[in-house]
Amino acid sequence: MSEDRHTDPNSLSFGEHLEELRRMLFRIIAVVLAFAIVFFCFKEWTFKMLMAPSQWDFVTYRLIERFLHWIGSDFTFSEYHVNLIATELSSQFMTHVTAALYLGLLVASPYILFELFRFITPALYDNERKYSGKLIIIVYILFVVGVLMSYFILFPISFRFLGTYSVSDMVESNITLSSYISTFTTLTLIMGAVFQLPIIAFFLGKVGILESAFMKRYRKHALVIIMVVAAIITPPDLMTLILVTIPLYLLYEVSIVVLKRMEKREKRKKK
Repeated sequence: MSEDRHTDPNSLSFGEHLEELRRMLFRIIAVVLAFAIVFFCFKEWTFKMLMAPSQWDFVTYRLIERFLHWIGSDFTFSEYHVNLIATELSSQFMTHVTAALYLGLLVASPYILFELFRFITPALYDNERKYSGKLIIIVYILFVVGVLMSYFILFPISFRFLGTYSVSDMVESNITLSSYISTFTTLTLIMGAVFQLPIIAFFLGKVGILESAFMKRYRKHALVIIMVVAAIITPPDLMTLILVTIPLYLLYEVSIVVLKRMEKREKRKKK
């Protein structure tokens, strides 16, 4: 099959490309706003979902307890309560708007990827078109896995540790709502981005910057770096550090496998 770029007899001019880009951006904005309005209108459900990881009886803790009871331990998580407050007149409303927009963007992300893929498709070679669709799906799946890990593991444990940490009984913790939502969104986006490690390795391998042999040689160094990164994005808590380090290192190993397969494919093409 030819590897020429897909051309149209009625090729678009530069101005027409800009117009198509403008239309695409308007469609994306419209979809994001539509989802954001839905989340904004269903305020009670939205914030119940966002606040769930801050509760002492969150599903993650219950599952851990069930597992420990199943293996014979009688361990249970202690009950705790952390007050969330609003210190400015408009803070609750603005946090409501911000949270709705963030969730709207998150839910609309598959559509955004589809629009971006449709926009760049005409400029791709035939062989690039074959794997680009699969690549976008993998990017989204990895992003979702990172988001879910943040929601069910990293953020609840981080909040439990930091929210209940006290230097003295004389100091009472009252966390602002805006700080809570900001930390929630930041950790979620970081984990979604970190889980793109295999994709980053794939592109670096494509341009000849990274090889599987190099990643194998520096496995131990990579583990140390991953632990440092995990320590930076998590609270100073050993359990959380382990919970984040393990999946990140597994992603490193997956990246090696991805590079190996790509290198074998490239060798077959050269033959």
